[in-house]
Amino acid sequence: MEKNEPDWNLYRTFLAVMECGSLSAAARVLGLTQPTVGRHVDELQDHLGVVLFTRSQAGLVPTDTAISLLPHATAVQSAARGLRRAASGDVGSVRGTVRVTAAEVVGIEILPPVLTQLRRDHPDLEIELVLSNRVENLLRRDADIAVRMVAPEQGALIAKHIGNIDLGFHAMSDYLDHAGWRGREGEIGWDQLGKLDLIGFDTVSADVRAMVDRMPEIANAHFAMRVDSNVAQLAMMRAGFGVAACQLGLARRTEGCMRLLPDFTLALDTWVTMHEGLRDHLRCRVVFDALVAGMQAYRRESLNSSTV
Repeated sequence: MEKNEPDWNLYRTFLAVMECGSLSAAARVLGLTQPTVGRHVDELQDHLGVVLFTRSQAGLVPTDTAISLLPHATAVQSAARGLRRAASGDVGSVRGTVRVTAAEVVGIEILPPVLTQLRRDHPDLEIELVLSNRVENLLRRDADIAVRMVAPEQGALIAKHIGNIDLGFHAMSDYLDHAGWRGREGEIGWDQLGKLDLIGFDTVSADVRAMVDRMPEIANAHFAMRVDSNVAQLAMMRAGFGVAACQLGLARRTEGCMRLLPDFTLALDTWVTMHEGLRDHLRCRVVFDALVAGMQAYRRESLNSSTV
């Protein structure tokens, strides 16, 4: 390490302050004292010869320099985590840490039994589960393995195609009873759907826009509930708030969940991917194979849910 190169822990503190917006909040996240966090920021500024934050009534405001450093500091953090995971176990043993990333719904609704059985089979294995709808960069080692609802675009990845996992519009039977449609679900068409209490996204991201393009019938529909979290949408639908797009397999697991417009299906192209450099790491291969088997089993369950 060069003499003047800042300690990696300083970048870790910098990232926490960037995320939290104050020294005190960053200290709580890091398990440090506020003076220590402040000292870390001062040391990093001295090392780099720049000003990273200015103070305001709302807290610390990052400078343009701090914003420009953020992706580089994030890369340092990813590299440090990758080194720790690589050193956590022998290449030829099923022990150590494997970092898995998956969308919220997948990580909360589908993966828990898969990871539980994996832990029972391999008690020396540790799993880091990152729930995010962002597509993590496996080449940068943000994670070791990813379950994605989109085909991978990066090279140097081992990828297993699971197939399509289908979504459809669903509502709880008590909501349909309240809305006057109980027993007449088959009569609901696109016009009637748009008049029900729809649950949709608040932020029109590229993925949401692509989904709407495939459902022009409700492009201008009024949403009674807007929330970007897929898990929250699912919870609101299960609570009887209204109608939401739901995976057929999850609807099958929910008693009283009724499918509307059964001829309409929205397919999620599903993959399990891993950095090819981890091919010879037995612990990563075991987790990869378990995730593939678990997602394939869930897809079969979804395919048997066409009448839900």
